[in-house]
Amino acid sequence: MVWKINRFENLQSICDIAPSGTTILLPEGDFYQKLFIRTPGLSLIGAGADRTRIIFGDYALMNDSVNRPLGTFRSYTLAVAASDVSMRDLSIINNAGDPAKKGQQVALSVYGDGFDMQRCCVRSTQDTVFLGPLPPDLIIRYREILPSELRSNHPVRSLFDSCLIEGSIDFIFGGGEAKFLNCTIRSVADGRSVGYVAAPSHSIDQPAGFLFHHCRFTSESAVPPQSVYLARPWRSYGTAFFRECDYGSHIIDSGFDPWGTSGRNATARFYEFPLDSRRVTWARDGSALKDIPL
Repeated sequence: MVWKINRFENLQSICDIAPSGTTILLPEGDFYQKLFIRTPGLSLIGAGADRTRIIFGDYALMNDSVNRPLGTFRSYTLAVAASDVSMRDLSIINNAGDPAKKGQQVALSVYGDGFDMQRCCVRSTQDTVFLGPLPPDLIIRYREILPSELRSNHPVRSLFDSCLIEGSIDFIFGGGEAKFLNCTIRSVADGRSVGYVAAPSHSIDQPAGFLFHHCRFTSESAVPPQSVYLARPWRSYGTAFFRECDYGSHIIDSGFDPWGTSGRNATARFYEFPLDSRRVTWARDGSALKDIPL
């Protein structure tokens, strides 16, 4: 089924009533809506990443209807809680801004397995893209706050192909297994002196993590040289593989941060191919890894 909508329709209502497998065609224009997708197999197709935009501005430190802070995981613009959802040629934006004062501001959260995004833009500052599942301790901590769909612990695999992802701190994070192919990963200035691209939280039982293959790491002109780390481990066994990528001058030569004094450098699994000789001593040579299975 193909459903062509106009710019003034309620996207949430359409996603709720559309049968599984529906393709929803979005026209040019901005949709100022917060969206939660529960229907498997939906496909959202826009008129181009620069022409069709889904925008909202929630942030972690704002209060909900019962005066509780939203927190990171309720600040999303769009959350995918169903399997086999795909998106093409559109943008998902959290425009809250000023994360130093407002806290985290997620644009896209993915909790459904088999997510597929192509030729899209995902834009925010801190914590732009969350790839579930949550770490086990947070599933317990947020049991009274998050709906059950956002507290499941099943595998979540995603593909991002030829996308633009923008952010400043930990802007690709979580415990999902994800491939980023031919993507532009763009660091933006948010007034702070240091940035981090990826913050993986994979468990020791997960052989795969984040794979960046043929990606370009770029930045806004206001981002200083040598100010952004490729990754830091949000949990001890966080896994990321950077294969045949291009790096701008904003990327710090050492590449990876151990998350302060956490000691996670002893267990974090950060690979690079070819491995830059300037990287930290605990960065791993990815030459023997042709790929990370998904």
